[in-house]
Amino acid sequence: MIKYFKESFRRKRARRFFREYPARIDSFQLEKDGQLQFANWENPLVTDVRISQATVDFYRKYIGDGDMVIDIGTNTGDTTVPMALAAGSGGLTVGFDPNPVVFKFLEINSRLNRDKTNIVPYCLAVTVDDEEFYFISSEASFSNGGVSKTTKAPLGRFVYPEKVRGVNLESFLDSNHGSGLPKLSFIKIDAEGYDKEIIKSISSIIEKYRPVLVTESFGDNSADEKLELFDVIRRHNYRIHWFDDFDVNAEIIELETRDDILKWKNTINLLSLPG
Repeated sequence: MIKYFKESFRRKRARRFFREYPARIDSFQLEKDGQLQFANWENPLVTDVRISQATVDFYRKYIGDGDMVIDIGTNTGDTTVPMALAAGSGGLTVGFDPNPVVFKFLEINSRLNRDKTNIVPYCLAVTVDDEEFYFISSEASFSNGGVSKTTKAPLGRFVYPEKVRGVNLESFLDSNHGSGLPKLSFIKIDAEGYDKEIIKSISSIIEKYRPVLVTESFGDNSADEKLELFDVIRRHNYRIHWFDDFDVNAEIIELETRDDILKWKNTINLLSLPG
């Protein structure tokens, strides 16, 4: 009981008052990939990340050794690291997150496991146009949040003191990673309901390289916004599926019609495969 009250107090403080929480380096022994290290953020509002072989093998179904992959909305790297293991040290995993507090842990994770991965992290938002934004969170420790052009946004009341940059992904990749694009096989997007706008902004990349797409249908989006997400993906001749987890044995169900995306009121994962 005492432990419960201590943890509850720590969570309340993290929601109301900013402080730096350290990284804890955890080790995992994977059946195929051997020993792996991951920097977990010791913020009491954040659930520890555990990397499993089943997660890595999920990505290996769609990512080959030596491929280029992109993770938009990396957080600390919970999806970035297993994606990078699938692509291997000879591949390229490019990660984007605009949260300056979270990004510190992504940077640490990009430096771990260098014999198995090649991660290039950027503290940037992926947006339609190149411009600056405020990063806003509902929690003082900035364990969540998103970007806004103004400080008056429904994202929360805690505003990071410095603005963050947003970049057009297509232009950014052409300038910084153009040589890797022919090997682009996979893009994961987790942008708190902004996924469809990112997909629109990289439509020519999708048409040219036909990567597998993993996106979210955000629970707080309206029915029209969810239907638009379906349409934006389908117009590229992709087959869209719901899946229940990032696990090689995950249940996967194809959405036959656009209205199928409305069957779930909460946030769901979408796996879209080129036709």
